[in-house]
Amino acid sequence: MPATDDPDYLNREQHFSDAGIYRISENQALVQTVDFFTPIVDDPYTFGQIAAANAFSDVYAMGGKPLTALNIICFPVSCQPLEVMESILRGGCDKIIEAGAALVGGHSVEDPEPKYGLSVTGVVDIDKMVTSEGANPDDLLVLTKPIGTGIIATALKGEIITEKDAEEVINGMKALSAAASESMIRVGVSACTDVTGFSLLGHLYEMLLSSISAAEIDYQKVPLYPAVEEMAAMGMIPGGAYRNLDYMRPYITWSGEPEKKDDALIILSDPQTSGGLLVAVPPDRHKQYLTVLQENGVSGQTIGRITEGPAGRIVIA
Repeated sequence: MPATDDPDYLNREQHFSDAGIYRISENQALVQTVDFFTPIVDDPYTFGQIAAANAFSDVYAMGGKPLTALNIICFPVSCQPLEVMESILRGGCDKIIEAGAALVGGHSVEDPEPKYGLSVTGVVDIDKMVTSEGANPDDLLVLTKPIGTGIIATALKGEIITEKDAEEVINGMKALSAAASESMIRVGVSACTDVTGFSLLGHLYEMLLSSISAAEIDYQKVPLYPAVEEMAAMGMIPGGAYRNLDYMRPYITWSGEPEKKDDALIILSDPQTSGGLLVAVPPDRHKQYLTVLQENGVSGQTIGRITEGPAGRIVIA
């Protein structure tokens, strides 16, 4: 897209921003993002909740507070009852209310395949804004949700498991990252991004390129949702995971047990829906951040650290 020299577009030169940041006063800026996708669960209300939580995630990753949301929905009115669309919108609305934002309208399009999400506007104090480009060597990497949503969603579509079996995953996708975001603002961290479709490895890679740094990951410490390894071993792998891994292979060094490499790399490349925040925390604030997360009901897991080295290089043990 054409470059802009607007000085109020604060992250105009950052290529891997989670959201757009636009200054509206000396101390505050708008945080703007949009996201929508096709259903990953059968229940329309639950789908609406997940899609809305996912859309808010980019605002939370920047340390922002959501203000308003606009519905974006595509729906096959010729072959699906409008009650289904109503349930999707109600799920999204309830999550908007939970986020403390205002639903201010939206737009609908007739489409053979349902799609739903939000355009979200938030606000952030400029001096507290967090981006993905501030990670420093020796910072510790904390992940605030388990991974594996793409693999479990593939197993659901294949009817290998039921939504009851996937309850923990579904609850995780519905959960807002508000508490994790508030915790990092309270403690002060170096950098943050949310983990979504490009996978844990892909979004870490973007953080490392932005920060001109490398990283080490301990696979055994990466939290996984229940049954992820089992479903991956059965071949319940979304196509996006293979594409993510193909892109990331040149930047990955595996130093763990050889027999675990293939399974671990495909899981780490799994595209996430409404994933957690990946936060780079200075060593002297790491313990405090984990404590504050716990106080706010969030289970943060330390999975690695930032290192010196070629920008984007990831060593996995």
